Amino acid sequence: MPDEVSQAFPSEQPLSGTDSSVPHSARITNYWLGGKDHYAVDREAGERYRRTFPEIVDMSLAGRKFLARAVRLLVDSGIRQFLDIGTGLPTADNTHELAQRRAPESRIVYVDNDPMVLAHARVLLTSTPEGAADYLEADLREPKAILDGAAHLLDYREPVAVMLMGVAGHIAGDDELRGIIGELLDALVPGSYLLVGDGTNLAPEQVSAQDTYNESGTEPYRLRSPEQLASLFDGLELVEPGLVPAAQWRPEDDGSPAEVLSRCGLARKP
Repeated sequence: MPDEVSQAFPSEQPLSGTDSSVPHSARITNYWLGGKDHYAVDREAGERYRRTFPEIVDMSLAGRKFLARAVRLLVDSGIRQFLDIGTGLPTADNTHELAQRRAPESRIVYVDNDPMVLAHARVLLTSTPEGAADYLEADLREPKAILDGAAHLLDYREPVAVMLMGVAGHIAGDDELRGIIGELLDALVPGSYLLVGDGTNLAPEQVSAQDTYNESGTEPYRLRSPEQLASLFDGLELVEPGLVPAAQWRPEDDGSPAEVLSRCGLARKP
């Protein structure tokens, strides 16, 4: 995280609207990724999780690398609009930076519901003159509000890439999650894309770590099986190699950890 942001938002001085007594997934992920934007309660929760399931750090890093590869592929496929839901705290190589580096005219709307994310976004979300980047304070559970709020920047007559990285587990019910995704995609034209990246329930150690995390007072997060995650792409055309561990999705020599438990995929609306 750039120094000016860390100075503007000292980690132990809570921002207005932020509860620093309860851990938050965005701040914990920032801690795992080596950022500076977290409170003591987040570091404690992150360390408890890591002690039980050390692979979580590699999974977080691999997920960021997957995001970069997927955004580059999307831009090269002609996508110029991105709806990044549950974006979390800005780090290096955010979606708008990745997209606009290849296509400066790209437009990106970030969506999150954490006041700290909003505060950082106001400082960091600078766009190229040709494109645009904005932040929307909204919840994944309200797809209509997301679509309405993003309409000032995104043209739904053109394809949009919807991105759900590490956020699907905040919706406990499979039917509810598929319904939300369906409502989002129904508003988009053919040629739009869905990107999903998440952890799985394959490792007992991660399930145990997640159970402890969910009991900490923060918003619970549900781990799913690969089959459950695959069902989110029903009716869509999966891009090769399909739904696979993050590090195995079109791997490059980009320093991705060789993790095997996450699942990431990209699919096109026919």
